[in-house]
Amino acid sequence: MALLTTSYSSSAFKIAIAEQDIFGTITAAGGNNYHALDVDSISSPSLNPQQALDVRSGSRVLQTTDFFHTKVGAISEISVSGTATTAALDLLLENMMSESVASASGVYSFLSNASAQSVGATDTGQVGTLLSISMISPIAAMDLGFKDCVVTALSLSGDAGTEGGRIKFSATFKTGSATDATQATAVGAVDTAFTAATENYTMNSWVAAQRQFVGVPNLVMSSFALNLSNDASFAGLVSTGYEIISRSGEFSATLDATLKYDANTSVFFENFMDQATGVSEGATLLNHQAALADANFGISMPASVLTSVAFNEQAMMMMDVSIKATGGGATALVEVAC
Repeated sequence: MALLTTSYSSSAFKIAIAEQDIFGTITAAGGNNYHALDVDSISSPSLNPQQALDVRSGSRVLQTTDFFHTKVGAISEISVSGTATTAALDLLLENMMSESVASASGVYSFLSNASAQSVGATDTGQVGTLLSISMISPIAAMDLGFKDCVVTALSLSGDAGTEGGRIKFSATFKTGSATDATQATAVGAVDTAFTAATENYTMNSWVAAQRQFVGVPNLVMSSFALNLSNDASFAGLVSTGYEIISRSGEFSATLDATLKYDANTSVFFENFMDQATGVSEGATLLNHQAALADANFGISMPASVLTSVAFNEQAMMMMDVSIKATGGGATALVEVAC
């Protein structure tokens, strides 16, 4: 093998995701379209292969014959962050909320009475439930391919002082299926058509009357972060990895924001301390109008409670306020539009 002088920029790599139809079968070129995520940087996934490095009886050093390694049984995590574009949010929210793109009409909801969800070997028709991920290398046929992926954590955030309040995302995926380290993804089939004009969202679209926390409107907001959590567990180890993915734990939706301290927000200290047990403190909404709508980024929590209130001392006095969405039977726990 000769010495190679070719080098590659980190920006030459891509991360693309696609809806996966069948459990255990990665979406290859020619299947469902891959969509490139508008990422800030590429970070290495946590592959977590199983290794045993224990020194066995009869030797003071690790012998080659003692070494054990297998990629079967590894639960891999892939974390990415970047700009929240329309097509990317559609795929991420669809998977996180377990709701199809077609029926959601651009507004994705997780119901308060949602039941546990499981998917496993031989299951078909899984579009939206499962995702395939490709970390595309500039070297041909050396992409990292991940099948049977689910979004377990998703953060959507914005800061008025950063990129004009453009909405950013951070997502974590998990899979219990073995990684393909030599996948060939047809780059030409990857959709990278996002532009700032057509696929980006900013905080400045939210009007004052619809910027409300726990029923208090007309908030002046410096920054926010919506954090959604829908973890997965894996069972049934076979030669290709785990054969069942289950989502049966808590679905959590929290919202943190830095707000200007004024006569509208000063009430949060009292409201935080005087909340009644078993009662919603009020609805939370960040939107351009009273109801969420397709093609407009917005967040709705029909019922929510305050979990933290604190001063944030800056040149202008601010407040850090945290809330958590609460359920109400068959109503939505949280809704996100894009």
